[in-house]
Amino acid sequence: MLETFDASRLKSAGPTTLSDVLEHGRIIYFPESPVPLPTPEDITFLREELPARLKRKNVSYYPEAQRLVGLASEGDIAERTHRILRGHSRRVTDFLSGAMPGFVKGWSVGTSSFRPLQERGRKLKAHASNELIHVDAGAYGATHGDRILRFFINLHPTEERRWATRGTFEELYHRYGETAGVAPAAGSDHPLRPGVPGRMYSSLLRGMSRLGLRMARVIDTSPYDRVMRRFHNFMKDTPEFQASREGYEEFGFPPFSAWMVLTDTVSHACLSGQYALVDTFLIRLSSCRHPTIAPYHLLQHPPAPPSRREAA
Repeated sequence: MLETFDASRLKSAGPTTLSDVLEHGRIIYFPESPVPLPTPEDITFLREELPARLKRKNVSYYPEAQRLVGLASEGDIAERTHRILRGHSRRVTDFLSGAMPGFVKGWSVGTSSFRPLQERGRKLKAHASNELIHVDAGAYGATHGDRILRFFINLHPTEERRWATRGTFEELYHRYGETAGVAPAAGSDHPLRPGVPGRMYSSLLRGMSRLGLRMARVIDTSPYDRVMRRFHNFMKDTPEFQASREGYEEFGFPPFSAWMVLTDTVSHACLSGQYALVDTFLIRLSSCRHPTIAPYHLLQHPPAPPSRREAA
């Protein structure tokens, strides 16, 4: 599940190497972040100043709107946080654009967030908890089958960030698709493409979002996104699923390491960790080289044993 790219291997990677690994349901791990970190002074500021000033669980910078949300403070604290996250967003975007140019073509650049709270023991409602294994469903509203890419950096000075997985979407859909009620009946297919009214609705919301009504995009939906949300909720709401160790693996990401993953494809949970930078992107399904193993295509048909086992 974990594919390590040290500096030497990353340097020799071709323009589709990393994206192929991601599409085949692997977590790409960088022992040393390929993206320059904020300055030590700015990292200390994030860790020491922000936890006591939260209005939400994360502090997030929205590049499209040039907007910072999640802080209860304004003035110098907000201005410095805005500057740090804006600069980090640009550095991550630049790295991914250079490393996977075809994969990110036409992408949507989402938030750059700082997660200041300890993930372990937060006692959140199941659907909001990062400690429960799940696949991501929706990012800023409907994805319409596009892929959710997240890039992480552990900013804790001494503690690793621990993750767990139960395998890929393909594997879990095969095991649980029927039980979760997300699989079409045998001999039939899912109609995941929106009808004319649905397409008109989404188009209207996208237009409103471009005019500055940011929340318009958040309320968008599609048949695909509703099915993915049902599978996400089944995983988090089912104690038997969480307790099972079939396909279970754990990973520890050391301080200042980085990793990236298609979180709609790889099931995951953050078991513990504090102080992380997380950048989110929507990758167009049309930019994928292996679309038949993407959740959008798998969900259209009844579950079958995972068919692809080729190396990424």
